Amino acid sequence: MNKPALALLSTILTLAGATAASAADLITNYPEQDERNRVKIGYLTCDIGGGVGYVLGSAKEIDCVFHSSSSGALSDHYSGAVRKFGVDLGFTTRSRLVWAVFAPTAGYHRGSLSGLYQGATAEATIGAGVGANILFGGTSGSIHLQTVSVTGQLGLNIAASGTSMTLNALN
Repeated sequence: MNKPALALLSTILTLAGATAASAADLITNYPEQDERNRVKIGYLTCDIGGGVGYVLGSAKEIDCVFHSSSSGALSDHYSGAVRKFGVDLGFTTRSRLVWAVFAPTAGYHRGSLSGLYQGATAEATIGAGVGANILFGGTSGSIHLQTVSVTGQLGLNIAASGTSMTLNALN
């Protein structure tokens, strides 16, 4: 690789790392109430399996843990899948996603995040990369994931797609 290409790659990787670190810090330190007067009850961290985008979409397994903000330090495990429908070219080896979780009151019941979430995703990855997700939904309708999240990932990928995420509570 020539020097300008190496410099560009170095800059992209530095920006991607800084963006992912800033996003994770923003999400875990998010204000206690969102604009709809909902209370932040915790956060959901998800590990997304690697995979290949097949031009018109992809499907990847997801493993998530909900971490409660309350002093009881409750955690709840979920599994599921993320499906993208649209432009999804390349591959990723692993991804990490963090969502702030909001409810009308400070309470949380096991399995409350189960359900289908739908929206859109945009990602760009060269070595290390970032993505943004906008998803709405869930089964109960009273608990919501933060509207916008950021994903950090490794691979070579570009995606702009409709996205659905299914979460199933594990016992």
